[in-house]
Amino acid sequence: MKKILVAVDASSVAPHVIDAAVKLADAYGAQLVLARAVGLPTELPPEALAMDPDSVTGLLVKAAARDLDRFADALPAELVAAREVVVGTPWRVICDLADAHDVELVVIGAHGHRLLDRVLGTTTNRVVTHTERSMHIVRAPHAGSTASS
Repeated sequence: MKKILVAVDASSVAPHVIDAAVKLADAYGAQLVLARAVGLPTELPPEALAMDPDSVTGLLVKAAARDLDRFADALPAELVAAREVVVGTPWRVICDLADAHDVELVVIGAHGHRLLDRVLGTTTNRVVTHTERSMHIVRAPHAGSTASS
């Protein structure tokens, strides 16, 4: 295995996704492609409504890049093959990046299902359905969990 795509978001699961990907990369001698998809949220703060749409997108991309840089900066430089922040529908961005970087594995987080997720499907479910890449899905540890990996 040479490359692993690590798809993170701004959720509390993201550090667990990074940790799992690092363990897999170490085990297989692979490098990581850190990825963050940026979609326009359905609810924007009032000040964003007065901004030019390109400015809003730019602001969201910069914030996502800062988050991704924090993760990457905490890892050995030789472990990170690339950092990607792409605007688009998250599941599609992840599938496209997996193909573009020709990764063997996609590591992604799973979240609790909300009502809308049950109707539309989660990003994770859609990636599983639309990619031909192998997947490793990470869940956040339960609050009372004592398991270590």
